[in-house]
Amino acid sequence: MAASVLTLILAGGEGERLSILSHVRAKPGVPFGGKYRIIDFALSNAVNSGLTDVAVLTQYAPRSLIGHIGLGRPWDLDRSRGGVSLLQPFIGRGRARDWYRGTADAVLQNVDFVRDRDPELVLVLAGDHVYKMDYRPFIELHRSRQAEITVAVRTVPIEEAHRFGILDVDVDGRVTAFIEKPAQPPSNLVSMGVYVFSWPALREVMRPDRIDFGRDILPAMVNDGRRVYAYEFGGYWEDVGTIESYWRTNLDLLSDEPGIDLNDLGWLVYTRSEERPPAQIGGHAVVRRSMVSHGCVIDGTVEHSVLSPGVRVETGAVVRDSIVMFDTVVSAGAVIDRAIIDKNCQIGPGAVVGDTDDLRPNRDEPERLYAGITLVGKLARVPGKISIGRNCRIDPGVTEAEFGRRRVIPSGATVTTAG
Repeated sequence: MAASVLTLILAGGEGERLSILSHVRAKPGVPFGGKYRIIDFALSNAVNSGLTDVAVLTQYAPRSLIGHIGLGRPWDLDRSRGGVSLLQPFIGRGRARDWYRGTADAVLQNVDFVRDRDPELVLVLAGDHVYKMDYRPFIELHRSRQAEITVAVRTVPIEEAHRFGILDVDVDGRVTAFIEKPAQPPSNLVSMGVYVFSWPALREVMRPDRIDFGRDILPAMVNDGRRVYAYEFGGYWEDVGTIESYWRTNLDLLSDEPGIDLNDLGWLVYTRSEERPPAQIGGHAVVRRSMVSHGCVIDGTVEHSVLSPGVRVETGAVVRDSIVMFDTVVSAGAVIDRAIIDKNCQIGPGAVVGDTDDLRPNRDEPERLYAGITLVGKLARVPGKISIGRNCRIDPGVTEAEFGRRRVIPSGATVTTAG
């Protein structure tokens, strides 16, 4: 099966709902679960399903993502036949545009790559979802129905359904209606953004005015009476497209029975790992229900938190209900509570990030920062003995100078760089 299936992972989205976490990197390249990146789940699913001809379509801020994937060695995709290809927007002869306008347009602009492979089937995946899925039953059902496209679907809470494409399906599993992200969803059966196309059908339906699979391609195929089927997936799946869902999904890994088991040796999630020493837990450290990655040095208290490699928590510091990314230092006496701290940050001695019970939304991003979670961007320097409230945004690269003489940053505030 593997030789006849080409897997395309769409990894070019800007991911604006993740605020400053995706300012410096593509959304699929955002760290997750300590040592991983979000795209690792789609890549690992493909490899574990025996699919080894994979192309990753990048676009927005791709440097971190490209560096992470490299030649594909962690996923055993560094091979002369098949393997992983990284495809970026380009200016072609006689074509003015060079930027992907949507998911379908991204595939259309790389149609020559697909044509050269001449696959039987094209598996299209979003690169920004957290889940484990064996694609083989999905593909076999597509074949058995002689479908032109099969859409992976699942149910979600009705209050979240407006974020997704909504389907109606008849008793035979055929899709009879598709509506992309309606304000008032008629049901909670949603598309996962995972599709398998028969290549001849995909070639026929792609055209320049159809720029998105959910908004354009799927409704057109359903309305034209083409053979569109649904495959109901019953496993764990999370679209970590918002700050709240990203924070919650990370911390869900710490539960007694997490939705996705990273210790499952039968379905490993592969990633690019740096060589680091084992984590070191000091004599006065306290660590409870947390994930502590290699290279961490813990001399303070860590409770219900996820720490990426190289994080230091100094004596008297407390990290609680938080995500702390690579090589950040939480200095002595500092407190981090219900926060997300990006890579290479310095939290000064005695600083408090996530203080007070004031939950006013962020003044600049009220629709993204409203759940009491404070963000500290990559390379930020938070001065000592300062109190930062809830729903605050400390922008990437902020230095102590940008805080001025302020000792309190109230809930909902933003601290940005002078430049």
